[in-house]
Amino acid sequence: MAAQDQVNPSAFICEGGLIANRSTFIMQPGQALQLENFEPDIEGGYRRINGFQPHIRQVVPQTNSSDEEVLMVANFNKAVLAARGEKIFSSASTEIARGSTNAIAEGTAMTGSGTITVKSTTGFSSSGTVQIDSELFTYTGKTSTTFTGVTRATSGTTAAAHTASTDANRTVVSESWTERDNSRSGANKYEFERFNFDGNEKIICVDGDNAPVVFNTSYTATDVSTSAVAGASIVTAFKNHMFYAGMSSTPQEVVFSQPFDEDAFSSGSGAGSFKVDDTIVGLKVFRDSLFVFCENRIFKLVGSSSSDFAVSPVTRDIGCINGHTIQEFAGDLIFLGPDGLRTVAGTARIGDVELGTISQNVQDVFSENITDSSVFESVVIPEKTQYRLFFSKAGALESRTEGLICVLKSQSSGQQGYEFSKINGIKPASTDTFIEAGNILVLHGGFDGYVYRQEEGSTFNGTAINGKYRSSDLTFGDPGIRKHMQRVIVNFKPTSTIDADLFVRYDYEDKDSARPAAYPLDSTDIAGIYGTSTYGTPTYGGASQPLVRQAVEGSGFAVALRVNDGGTTPPYSLKGFQLEYQLGARR
Repeated sequence: MAAQDQVNPSAFICEGGLIANRSTFIMQPGQALQLENFEPDIEGGYRRINGFQPHIRQVVPQTNSSDEEVLMVANFNKAVLAARGEKIFSSASTEIARGSTNAIAEGTAMTGSGTITVKSTTGFSSSGTVQIDSELFTYTGKTSTTFTGVTRATSGTTAAAHTASTDANRTVVSESWTERDNSRSGANKYEFERFNFDGNEKIICVDGDNAPVVFNTSYTATDVSTSAVAGASIVTAFKNHMFYAGMSSTPQEVVFSQPFDEDAFSSGSGAGSFKVDDTIVGLKVFRDSLFVFCENRIFKLVGSSSSDFAVSPVTRDIGCINGHTIQEFAGDLIFLGPDGLRTVAGTARIGDVELGTISQNVQDVFSENITDSSVFESVVIPEKTQYRLFFSKAGALESRTEGLICVLKSQSSGQQGYEFSKINGIKPASTDTFIEAGNILVLHGGFDGYVYRQEEGSTFNGTAINGKYRSSDLTFGDPGIRKHMQRVIVNFKPTSTIDADLFVRYDYEDKDSARPAAYPLDSTDIAGIYGTSTYGTPTYGGASQPLVRQAVEGSGFAVALRVNDGGTTPPYSLKGFQLEYQLGARR
């Protein structure tokens, strides 16, 4: 071992996200050449993402074939509405209450007098059938937090043990699907809008083929009667009017209802319509305007009623290629244009907007996937200031479905910037994000007929999450001098145990360069902080961000770090690295 004064340290923080558009030779040390199933963390670093699991344990009933995807998933009135084939269904979901006393043992007897304690029974029918894992239970009554009169192992299922919910695991309790509308024919992917025009919560759904349908809190379906909006595929509420677009017979027209009535269209009472000179793909309310996204142009509508509504162009040169990618995100509108992700941002001048492109760093990823953009889906996770875009493809395997994560976060410079990473292994057919009493539900309907909840669990519905990080190739300011590596210090923030491998690679991973075996990266061998840590008993999830000091082998003119995650442990954040090396000979 060389003397300490001959060892050179070089530290960097994990910042900048995935960079796919520039040479590794000019990348900053904290930027990533590969960042898959790690998300830029608003608290700093790169965080292995959470998994997903079924939110409703039963498959949404099919109409004609098992390959029908879930065309809509929407949280409404404490339950979930889902569309598949030619029908719309509802189901409620909750979880077994926390604490070991609420767990259900395999031998627990429930023959018409059992109880199941859950977080909440809101949204469930007064009696019916629920499912936990693969076991079906019937119940005859309920309180606010219990199902009563329970009989277990019904419909030929087998009694099994079910754990109580914890911070790391939510044991799902879900209701059987109830058919709410069976009059849909030839339905396409849905859009929907939750609204309240008359003191009653409602949701309106459109599918591009049938009449718009409205559900009240009793899930009674009522079709919008006018033929002018039959076949609408786009709907949104603005200034107490309901706006419809995407009718195949009038693709450039927007029709709006009378104030406070989604199913009344008398022009003398405030209803009307307008046309633009391009095919409409999306409507989105932003601040005090309604933005009309078209294939090649963008317009905005301002005003408060039919008497002063006015349409003006935002741009006649840029359009949106998929209306399902439009989301309000970090105070702007974000959408997928032909050249990647763009934002419509409000400026300091009232009534003005600006357009910006934000995805140059990952443009190659869009170029590889853009031809299938018609089935892309997106979702926003507000608490993470995160936008997710999924490159769903009807014929592709879920395990090979890619996507992008975009996060707006503060940089070490004090400025805010967009950082990106890739997702691999999530394939939504439809999505919804809903915030209720501070609880954020991120749902997606699958191509397999199930409704899933993202941001929970440590696997993709039982499949390992293959997280991958690769740093840029580090030359420490001089690519002509060989560096003999001594040690890598990893700074990370765990929430539980970690199962990952650290790789050190040299000279741009040339086949003739040194390739040391993997170094285990786990949270059982961390550096404590004197005076604050208890020897042998590190605490996970606390304020500390431990260090792993790993002696390494090999030398090269450039060095890169890789972390491959094992895929089944809870998330953790990579915060930064310090590399220690000795200088060798010049090339």
